[in-house]
Amino acid sequence: DFERGTWLTPGRPGGQHGAVQPFSDEDASIETLSRCSSFSDAMSVAEEGGEAGEETAQEDLQYKLKVFIDSTVDKSAKTRQGALDGLKAAMATRILYEFISDRRMTITDSIERCLKKGKGPEQCAAASLACLLCIQLGSGVESEEVFKTLKPIFKNILLDGAANIQARQACATSLGLCTLVAEDDILDVYATMESFESLFMRSYVKEDGSRPSLNPQTTLLHTNALLSWALLLTICTGSQVKAVTHKHLPKLPRLLENDDVNMRIAAGETIALLFELARDMDPFEYDDWEPLCDKLNSLATDCNKHRAKTDKRKQRSVFRDVLKAVEERDFQTETIRFSTERMTIDSWVRKRTYDAFREFVGSGMNYHLQANEFIRDVFQLGPPMLVDAATLKSMKISRFERHLYNAAAFKARTKARNKFRDKRVDVGEF
Repeated sequence: DFERGTWLTPGRPGGQHGAVQPFSDEDASIETLSRCSSFSDAMSVAEEGGEAGEETAQEDLQYKLKVFIDSTVDKSAKTRQGALDGLKAAMATRILYEFISDRRMTITDSIERCLKKGKGPEQCAAASLACLLCIQLGSGVESEEVFKTLKPIFKNILLDGAANIQARQACATSLGLCTLVAEDDILDVYATMESFESLFMRSYVKEDGSRPSLNPQTTLLHTNALLSWALLLTICTGSQVKAVTHKHLPKLPRLLENDDVNMRIAAGETIALLFELARDMDPFEYDDWEPLCDKLNSLATDCNKHRAKTDKRKQRSVFRDVLKAVEERDFQTETIRFSTERMTIDSWVRKRTYDAFREFVGSGMNYHLQANEFIRDVFQLGPPMLVDAATLKSMKISRFERHLYNAAAFKARTKARNKFRDKRVDVGEF
């Protein structure tokens, strides 16, 4: 059954109120354009100045966030874009629940305005910010309010053939994750999955056996739709998984013949996910077992000279794992280390979920695994661990030591790559 109760984060105190500082358009532009250095400077102050430095950095960060929020309605498209990027950078690398909670609808209104009136890059930034906002708020009433406002806009852009293609691609990815986090009705989840199906099914081989002729941007849209569909498949009921398997498993293998490497990989990982979910139900039968395994094995050992070397290496690495999943029910376990903890990626369901969150928070993923209550609930990590100041201090290294370590690692990596950079050797992924 579809139960979101296990994802509900414990109640937290409301955000702190603060007066927004007045500023001119010129000030906003200057603040926005300097956003990247601002966050690194704030971190430096916090690291080197103790409690006083941390308090100063926090006040500085909150002021800049207020400027960013106000700048999302600026007349200048460049300023709006910079403000959206600044908010994204902050939400990807910080836990800002208290600050964001009382301002969530203001931020939502800005996202809505940018999605409706902005151009391609601005719409893409707004769609990504919507996901990060939901990740910050967690699964509950607050994120549901945000998503209720933005979902119709996401769907309109996604299904509008005349809309900017980059915006449609971004909405395909953002709609999937926002639905996972904030949708409160499983029937609405199924409806969103059908919207994704209406896109990626256009890449299926036609009834006469011919493949549709699509440009690379449209193929990327279909790839994003397929990955978001697979993400939502991870929270479907058993009966829905059974229906989806019956409908799509006979057709998905033909996507492995697609000319685009990312579509082939997305199709392969989705097939592995479907097999993993379907095998949990009895009975599960698949008639075209041998042809599928032959096709997967071909992709896992692909030596086609017409394909780029990096594409072939990436493809071979992925399809070796997919083949093991289909043939042997095996999964290549991966361990993620963060702070004093570690998490194991031991299934395709867990991998698809992890990859979806990491796409938005990027390098901040380990920090969110450590401190974000919602993401910890998703991956069943329990409440955030409290690490005392002495332990944290002992774990930190100086900038100079970090520089020396990175330089040594870079040198070793370069040597290893030069050693194995023989085109006849399949080295997989580094």
